[in-house]
Amino acid sequence: MMSPLPGHQGKRRPRLLWPLLLLSPVLLLLIAAALALQSQALITPDGGGLSPAQIQSTKDFLRRNDPRRQEAGPQRLLRIDEGQLNLMLMQLAQRYGRGRGAAQIQLHAGSARLQASFPLPLLGAWLNLEAQLGQTTALPRVERLRLGHLPLPAWLANPALRQLITKLALPPQAQVAGELVETLTFLPQELQLGYHWQADSLDHVLGALWTPAERERAQAYSRRLAELSASLAPGSSVSLALLMPPIFELVRARSEGAEADPVAENRSALLTLALFATGQHWSKLLPSARSWPQPLPRRVTLAGREDFPQHFLVSAVLALEGSGPLADAIGVYKEVADTRGGSGFSFNDIAADRAGTRFGLLAKDAPRSLQILIRAGLHELDFMPGVADLPEFLSAEAFQQRYGGIDAPAYRRMMAEIEARIDALPLLQQAAIPRL
Repeated sequence: MMSPLPGHQGKRRPRLLWPLLLLSPVLLLLIAAALALQSQALITPDGGGLSPAQIQSTKDFLRRNDPRRQEAGPQRLLRIDEGQLNLMLMQLAQRYGRGRGAAQIQLHAGSARLQASFPLPLLGAWLNLEAQLGQTTALPRVERLRLGHLPLPAWLANPALRQLITKLALPPQAQVAGELVETLTFLPQELQLGYHWQADSLDHVLGALWTPAERERAQAYSRRLAELSASLAPGSSVSLALLMPPIFELVRARSEGAEADPVAENRSALLTLALFATGQHWSKLLPSARSWPQPLPRRVTLAGREDFPQHFLVSAVLALEGSGPLADAIGVYKEVADTRGGSGFSFNDIAADRAGTRFGLLAKDAPRSLQILIRAGLHELDFMPGVADLPEFLSAEAFQQRYGGIDAPAYRRMMAEIEARIDALPLLQQAAIPRL
């Protein structure tokens, strides 16, 4: 048998290697994905979610540190202890992780260790992140970053983490935050944030929260609501069931076409209604809205009560923003707070919260179906269960005595009854959206 010529084999090898060379980027990506994605979360929320007490802690902290309530002067220093920072990180992670995300940070002198877990339902996997952050005169520097089992070098980790932050927050928001924040200092179990605050800083921050498209949507629904409110007699009331169909007629019209975003239209319409029901208007959230025609004050009701549509609409907006469990926690927090000197714990308010949450999820998961159903006309009992027989105005002592707290069997039985009533609502039945 003749042996191959010396040069012949050398010429054929490159041809055999070309497919491997072409496939190598794909193989590298597959290997990287296999290393980065994991079957279990690195961290999970304690107790499975946020408690009413944790929600209250964050609200109290934000209220105490509202820049408008601080002493005059542009230079400000915000001190956040590690526990409070972790509560806020957990709420942020749950919002972006559809109620299942989690995050925590450990603070040391000049450095911090950040861990986070986000679910990837389509892949049936988790993205787990571990980052070692070093203090600088500007934004923290990433010294080490690991995605699952995949370590990233610092030169790649810094732009990668900044890209992730950009995806989680709108670029204008990040830009405004960068303009306001001057120093960020890591101390043992404490973060110090130095920032400057001018008279127009709030308008600057609020204006950056909304894209031009969002501002245009808000103005369209605010204008429509101004027309509707003007057609009602001064001092009159209107059922939310009568108010939503004409608003959603505009929603449906604006949602037609391949380029339309029906979820964004639903969000803007519901936020407009929520502001109206709570006696507010868009200028509270968007400075440029001060020049828009303002809806006239009218009472919005459900079952003849003004508090029900407020509970319903605020919960719907919170759920549509991406965190049904967070909306539930906020609703329970409000009722628990009411037992401590407020109006008392009310299961009918909880029912309005839960019905609103389910409505908001429907607006996100089946946006066009919801629009069609609402345009056809509504009865209050289509989207809000009967609650006249549910206990309300319970003091802390009465609530504890009758139901034993929010984790006790008696409380869970009452919540199961509320969920059964919501499951039977015609609007949810017709949309055929499963319970969450």
